[in-house]
Amino acid sequence: MRIGIVGATGAVGKELLNVLEKRNFPVSELRLYASARSAGRSLLFRGKEIPVEALPETPLPVDVVLASAGGSISKRYAPIWAMQSVVIDNSSAFRYEPDVPLIVPEINAHAMRDHKNIIANPNCTTAILLMALYPLHKAFRARRVVVSTYQSASGAGASGMEELLHGTKEFLAGHPVEHKTFAYPLPFNVIPQIDAFQENGYTKEEMKVLWETQKIMEDPQIRVSCTAVRVPTLRVHSETVTVEFEHPVSPEAAREVLRAAPGVDLVDDPTNRRYPMPLTATGKFNVEVGRIRKSLAFDNGLDFFVAGDQLLKGAALNAVQIAELLQKPITT
Repeated sequence: MRIGIVGATGAVGKELLNVLEKRNFPVSELRLYASARSAGRSLLFRGKEIPVEALPETPLPVDVVLASAGGSISKRYAPIWAMQSVVIDNSSAFRYEPDVPLIVPEINAHAMRDHKNIIANPNCTTAILLMALYPLHKAFRARRVVVSTYQSASGAGASGMEELLHGTKEFLAGHPVEHKTFAYPLPFNVIPQIDAFQENGYTKEEMKVLWETQKIMEDPQIRVSCTAVRVPTLRVHSETVTVEFEHPVSPEAAREVLRAAPGVDLVDDPTNRRYPMPLTATGKFNVEVGRIRKSLAFDNGLDFFVAGDQLLKGAALNAVQIAELLQKPITT
């Protein structure tokens, strides 16, 4: 396949290059695109320096566009790219369009059958959550879900990670910590706001988890309440999840389901202090799940903890997995 990466010099763009290489994706030609100020740079792919081009106003000469340059760019250009390419878009520009599939390959690959050359990648928080929630939903039927997230600086891209690193150095040196990417200084702090507040008091990030869970799981009845918090870690989003199920469930039964779930690593041995953490989930393709226990709030309920690399399963890996599906018939 001829592959084009839009936003190639950003945090997700660089991870797309790494994932394509690690998964030995069949790339016959690679084109890298970014803003005019980044044009002329080169990025390494399979031992070769690939030049970065300024994004043109025309369709791109590739089979698949992996877009990670933000919603405004995708909204403007994706319909143009889709004239001759399949666009896998990492922004929120098309996620809620009824005729655009929103895909987590392990869950709803079948929804790609009727795509119209634009396929949406879900919000990173939702993708990481559903890797654990969906297998349990299939087995025990989830009814209500309460999620608290601990989202890393990488969720705001390369600028967020740089601001955290620089701000930490300034804080430790006793200097004032400036902030531009985040609403407040992030070092040694947590910020209970990600994205803009909506009329109902939730942020848009929190509402995305509800909207996208219902669409991907094809269940408009499932109820999800989320509180999204930015924390001072570089990458990996972690989530505390409480689920009420329709059918009886035990921690032992849940572990059996998750042990067999694709894309999931069961890390659940509290006695030996083994549980999901950013420290261990960073750089992993699989999402870690652990701290599984019976809920004290719901009769048919579980509590568990999830950690997944936001730049991988939450973004670049999921996009490449979608591209892999394009190479074969969708049968599931």
